Amino acid sequence: MNYETLDEALRSFDAESLQSLILSNPVPSKTKYRKIRAERNGDAFFVSSFTVTQVFHETVPAEKILDYCLDTARETYRQLNLWLSDGRVVEILLSKKGKAHVSVRADQPSVLDRTKALPNRQKNHILQEGMIVPPLVDMGVLTPEGKIIRSRYDKFKQINRFLEIIDDEYKDYVSDKPLRVIDFGCGKAYLTFVLYYYFTEIRHLAVDMTGLDLKTDVIEKCNLAARKYGYTGLRFEIGDIADYSPDDDIDMVITLHACDTATDYALYNAVTWNAKKIFSVPCCQHEINKTIISQHLNVLTRYGIIKERFSALLTDALRADILECCGYETQVLEFIDLEHTPKNIMLRAVKRPGGEKAAEARRQKMLPEIEAALQEFRIEPTLYKLLLKDSASGK
Repeated sequence: MNYETLDEALRSFDAESLQSLILSNPVPSKTKYRKIRAERNGDAFFVSSFTVTQVFHETVPAEKILDYCLDTARETYRQLNLWLSDGRVVEILLSKKGKAHVSVRADQPSVLDRTKALPNRQKNHILQEGMIVPPLVDMGVLTPEGKIIRSRYDKFKQINRFLEIIDDEYKDYVSDKPLRVIDFGCGKAYLTFVLYYYFTEIRHLAVDMTGLDLKTDVIEKCNLAARKYGYTGLRFEIGDIADYSPDDDIDMVITLHACDTATDYALYNAVTWNAKKIFSVPCCQHEINKTIISQHLNVLTRYGIIKERFSALLTDALRADILECCGYETQVLEFIDLEHTPKNIMLRAVKRPGGEKAAEARRQKMLPEIEAALQEFRIEPTLYKLLLKDSASGK
């Protein structure tokens, strides 16, 4: 099919069926970008513009994407490829005089469906290959075109597992207020950025998220990245897990790989703030390992490697029970496969309904179990001292 102008060619297709597009074959003197790619993401398109060495990102509302193509491509690019939701691929070639030759064909699975062609990647992940997730591009997990870099596929699986655990609690979440989230010890904030993307771009929720860390240079870089991605509801602050105080109610606290008792202080703060949901991946559980001894079960503490592993498991089991005592329904989940890292436990705690009366009933049931473990192994972990010691002694 031939059209007199690019405008006529583009308007011959339903804009709502457009899923992705590529502008290529540029006129060198007209643009610095060798290619522009746009991928639909809900009610907008995520646009990536490629130079030889860099990629620049922007978001264009879906209703304006055809106008964007016209303004960008006119006299600048000689080829446009459009992927439509019905499986058709449209190729538009432009002559020097601006006339458009259009050909339409059925294609192999599009970029968004390409995982169907990969037998070892059929799992219905929340993040799919072909989705353009800017933080994952910068992390080197995805290419600018949204393909998984083979050497980072394990990281891609880990990130999806994290989101799946979050999604179990938030897939049906509805609120007229922004979701208030605190990320303790965010570090370089890789998962923080991905979580923000999940909430805003996949679940379409308003989010007010704060990442905390003690390193000034890390916080500065994270704030720069948040501005680069246009993540206006995400900010990073210098803050200590032990004494940070929020200025509003907290819906969700996450703490990923906070070392040793830093996890305990993060959990303590989450409980005292009455956070509705807590997601914690502990790390480096040294505290109990330093002091643990046993009269009746010394088979668990006699051998160094057994003692170390048992101490780590006991630490997290007690944390889970203590959270139960504080009114949370707590699960201990496998975060990722053991083959990827031995630190593979996540604590997911959700505030139980029923108020203080229900919490007290749970506390009376769980406290004897906790006390028996502490007595047997002659330990007094930090979270217990922070949350339960006084109540256990009747103070």
